[in-house]
Amino acid sequence: MNVMKPIRKFEILKNHLFNKRNKWSIIIAVGLLSTATSCKKDLLDATSNTQVPEDKMWTTDNFTDLGVNGVYQALRQGISTGGTNHRELYQYDRLSNTLIPRDADPLLNATANPSTAIFGDVWRELYEGVHRANDAIYGITNISPSAAEKKAKLLAEVKFLRAFHYYRLNQLYRGVPIYDTPISYNEATKPRNTEQEVWTFILKDLTDCINEPNLPVKFPAGSSNFGRITKSAAYALRGKVYMYLQDWDKAIADFQAVKDAGHKLFADYKTLFTAANEKSDEMIFSIQNIAVNGYGSTTQFYFGSRSAFGSNWDSYLVSPDFVDLYENKDGSKFNWDDIIAGYNAMDPAKREIYFVRNNVQQVATANNKPAKYNDLVAKGLDFGRYLNNGNEERLKNAYANRDPRLSANIILPYSTFVGMNGSANQTFTSRWPHIEQLNNVFDLRTDIESQFYYLPRKFVYEGGAPPIPNRTSGDIDYPVIRYADVLLLWAEALNEKGETGTAADKVNEVRARAGVGLLNSSAATTVAGKDDLRVRIQNERRRELFAEGVIYFDELRWKTLKTQVFAAKSGNKQPWGAVVNPYTYLGDQLLVWPIPETERQRNTALTQNTGW
Repeated sequence: MNVMKPIRKFEILKNHLFNKRNKWSIIIAVGLLSTATSCKKDLLDATSNTQVPEDKMWTTDNFTDLGVNGVYQALRQGISTGGTNHRELYQYDRLSNTLIPRDADPLLNATANPSTAIFGDVWRELYEGVHRANDAIYGITNISPSAAEKKAKLLAEVKFLRAFHYYRLNQLYRGVPIYDTPISYNEATKPRNTEQEVWTFILKDLTDCINEPNLPVKFPAGSSNFGRITKSAAYALRGKVYMYLQDWDKAIADFQAVKDAGHKLFADYKTLFTAANEKSDEMIFSIQNIAVNGYGSTTQFYFGSRSAFGSNWDSYLVSPDFVDLYENKDGSKFNWDDIIAGYNAMDPAKREIYFVRNNVQQVATANNKPAKYNDLVAKGLDFGRYLNNGNEERLKNAYANRDPRLSANIILPYSTFVGMNGSANQTFTSRWPHIEQLNNVFDLRTDIESQFYYLPRKFVYEGGAPPIPNRTSGDIDYPVIRYADVLLLWAEALNEKGETGTAADKVNEVRARAGVGLLNSSAATTVAGKDDLRVRIQNERRRELFAEGVIYFDELRWKTLKTQVFAAKSGNKQPWGAVVNPYTYLGDQLLVWPIPETERQRNTALTQNTGW
């Protein structure tokens, strides 16, 4: 194994600890992992676990590589061995209108306050990334014996990572203290910089990356260097910052540079998020996952069902409001009344009858589960609306002619999923009510069988084939920035300048790949103007970037959180629209997170955000 290439997914294990001198520094636990040359992910051996002593950090070329790896590792944000601290980047979207948390969330039920744990946890995790980067910048510049060209390249990578962590901090807290040198823990006493000052600092770091001649522009598809920073990643992130500043021309120029670097859409949306295609030209920057505890993804655990590999928790479900946002394949808006006359006007709880499986009374009785049928009757459902032998087929019509990304992203009612039955692969079907197995027909098992939900399909492994040891160690890379995201931001910037035609063309690149009707190709898809296209772009981002940790930040930036997440009768809903856990809007202060109370007690120079 060559430990000189820091971000290879199979190479090292690392830790970040608070050292004896009260400094933030990177201490590396090196796992000597060998790999089969025919398959980069085959983990064959872990032969040692040693630490680089503090006084040796950065003193050799190899220790310099390992130290930079420790900065990259901060992107895992609190994920520990076994995945018990589950704050991967995608999980922010549980606060949007796409994913919905199964359990109560303080940001959604109006109980959040500055002492709520998430605010302090995320603050500390993001600043850990900042301080790792600062330590690395000092060590590379002042201690490392590596060649000058290599040091310049590594400094550019680390500056990007520092910029990314400050980008996240500024997205959430809108003005935080800027630290750009190594400090001791008790020296973190600066007051907050303004939001604008933080954006300016981020822009400088990213511009330094872009101007560094030793930093590659882009890695070719399939490159073993995927996961390392490139100029194209810096252009993309800098363009995102310009979107916050509403500097549309500079954002457009940076997004053009990403395209000029050679990034393009992968041909097929459904298979993009697989191990075979995780290193395509669409991926601009992604977190490299390996099937090892603490170094893989936890999406299986929190998205997957009990029938999927690992017997998972269904922690994050899918909002029916989001499902209804997916258009018909021709680009026209989906309308339940086109499938079932009078559906929209019904009491949402009464619509449940349309989701009931065929022959429910006979099936329940034959499987010694008559209570399931009796429960439906007790709810007062109108069985006069029920089709005993065609209820499933009628409902499936609601999903049959829709934007193909819907079925790629979501396990829909009466669709199938290849999971596991014991140690064997098994095809399951999502049915309501759940009645386990009957005549070799298997219902999809969940952790919440007394209720019915749309479930995520994206980022959930099918069958038992993936070489992952458990449900918290997925080996598929997680996209942080990809080209479809850039294209839609590019369209947004063009539209805000009033260039609606060119903006629509950018949106159509994404829609064409998805296989849905193009804008301006029919009466339903004709853009009425700038305001209309703005809404269409926002909805396109929601559909395209599902579960990628992007949409929640979009809602904050657009200031659409209240209308999109906390609309009338909002909450954790079953597919027919009945609310299980209602959401309550705390106030517009939700658009900016509070400075954590623990941090304000420790650093009295920190002022609080309005409303908190």
